[in-house]
Amino acid sequence: MKRLFEAQPAKAPATPPKPQSTDRMLVVGPGIVVSGEIKSCDCLVVEGKVEANVACKELRIAHGGLFSGTAAVQNAEIIGRFEGDLKVSERLVIRASGHVAAKLRYQQIEIERGGQLAGAIESGNASEPARPAARDQRRSA
Repeated sequence: MKRLFEAQPAKAPATPPKPQSTDRMLVVGPGIVVSGEIKSCDCLVVEGKVEANVACKELRIAHGGLFSGTAAVQNAEIIGRFEGDLKVSERLVIRASGHVAAKLRYQQIEIERGGQLAGAIESGNASEPARPAARDQRRSA
């Protein structure tokens, strides 16, 4: 009798790729309040409340999380709330439940339907100084 199915050796589960910029991750869990200055972290995940000045590669604010203060990051994903001054040198994603009330400068932005954004908003490279707006050079004949 011929076997239709042969036992295969069990494969070890593939190791999921390591998320970018998470070697030095700081997670502020639900119900936790942190205030001060946060430097040199690769990724800050806010599930509780953070009142701080932050310089990280990546900022993630989870549902129910609140960040108040100043942040200069490469990438940010906002599902909770951000209030303050935010500079994003690469990509900002505001999810459907995300609320951003900020002086904001970003390079790229994605806002899901339902996401909210308010404040002084400027697109362009967040790592470069702001350039004055070009004046209209039209002349009337």
